Amino acid sequence: MTDSLRYSFTKDERLCHKKRISALFDEGRGFTCYPFRIVWKSATLDVDFPAQVAITVTKRSFKQAVKRNLLKRRIREIYRLNKHLLYNDLNERQAQISFMIVYLPKTILKSAEMDTKLVKALRRIGPEYDKFAKNTKEGDSLRHDTAD
Repeated sequence: MTDSLRYSFTKDERLCHKKRISALFDEGRGFTCYPFRIVWKSATLDVDFPAQVAITVTKRSFKQAVKRNLLKRRIREIYRLNKHLLYNDLNERQAQISFMIVYLPKTILKSAEMDTKLVKALRRIGPEYDKFAKNTKEGDSLRHDTAD
């Protein structure tokens, strides 16, 4: 298999640094592709991968850790199998980003539904990056976008 089709999810692909995560929420851009909110930031990463990701499910929506962990496992698995779509987009743009996937609903959705929506969100990151790059060249600032 080529590197773009490796279905592993290594430590280098995970966003773990607290400073990067806080910078992501302070300076990052985002969009909602229900049931997910994607918050991303262009970053220079010290790894061979074009993206680092963190996944979160709010404690406010799911009080029991068992349910939060179930959702994070499902999202992580869907991302692992479909990350090559994002990597291809970012490699074409020669970009590196760090981003976070936030699960929004207060109910547990079916895996098939989550799969289609997460793939849609991953495909949208590339065009969002292009909008950001275009606006920064013009000197404009682009804030959080909630359009679907």
